Amino acid sequence: MSVSPVKRQKMESALDQLKHHTTVVADTGDFNAIDEYKPLDATTNPSLILAAAQMPAYQKLVDDAVAYGKKLGGSEEEQIKNASDKLFVLFGAEILKRIPGRVSTEVDARLSFDKEGMIQRARRLIDLYKEVGVGKDRILIKLSSTWEGIQAGRVLEAEYGIHCNMTLLFSFAQAVACAEAGVTLISPFVGRILDWYVANGDKKAYEPSEDPGVKSVTKIYNYYKKFGYKTIVMGASFRNTGQIKALTGCDYLTISPKLLAELSKEHVKLTPTLSVKEAQACDLEKIHLDEKAFRWHHNEDQMAVEKLSDGIRRFAADAVKLERMLKERMFSTENGK
Repeated sequence: MSVSPVKRQKMESALDQLKHHTTVVADTGDFNAIDEYKPLDATTNPSLILAAAQMPAYQKLVDDAVAYGKKLGGSEEEQIKNASDKLFVLFGAEILKRIPGRVSTEVDARLSFDKEGMIQRARRLIDLYKEVGVGKDRILIKLSSTWEGIQAGRVLEAEYGIHCNMTLLFSFAQAVACAEAGVTLISPFVGRILDWYVANGDKKAYEPSEDPGVKSVTKIYNYYKKFGYKTIVMGASFRNTGQIKALTGCDYLTISPKLLAELSKEHVKLTPTLSVKEAQACDLEKIHLDEKAFRWHHNEDQMAVEKLSDGIRRFAADAVKLERMLKERMFSTENGK
């Protein structure tokens, strides 16, 4: 149904309407996008930081990270690692000047199967934030939703009071294990699930309500609300605004600047599709997953197995690219001198 130009002017944009029902998070490392769309929270990952770090506007942050790595000294590898961690924190701290809520900062994906390594790196990131005057209450530490990552999240939450955002989440088994671990927030991916079904099935297009990524997040949301889990559900990885609108009412949605721009120009009426009341009426059974059961149930979901491993490889590859860029800055004939 078309809306007259006069009514369109009066009607709030789809983005503004979405904000009434869902906490909107900016999925970017670009400060300008954050200033423009005024989200509550922001998320970053190695790919986003790599892209932002190559923009001329952010070279001061890169230079500061390089100087920090050099100042701490140690082997070349240690200096690069320290510079990389510092760069993530410097971006996060700048983002926090622009938002009222929290920023998500990711632990190196190469630690995805190393529980103790993830705990150690997460605590290091929190210490780095503390050095620049940012308390842990404003940080979400992002961990891969492997069994080891989920158990690292359990320890960080319970023993250190560090809030965790479990990322690369594709299977219902991952979501259940995260809820049982008592983590603060999960990021179930929508777009990457759709990508897999389009690439591996006969169907090449889906209505938003039938989108396999949308259906995955809807089931997780309903399960959490039916059984009273406090873990926040934050839909992530969107390919189009239809997916976002189909998840109106979800706790949080993290959205790229491109799709935030599209939503800000759309003038269609949004009604919540997810609600606690409807979730509590859903026909879902509560399940418990120990490690063996988790690994079996996750393994039964071919899409989730493939997308989790692919996501870890991609984030790891971008972390390597970022380190290569820092190495060039730090050690290439000592910056040309």
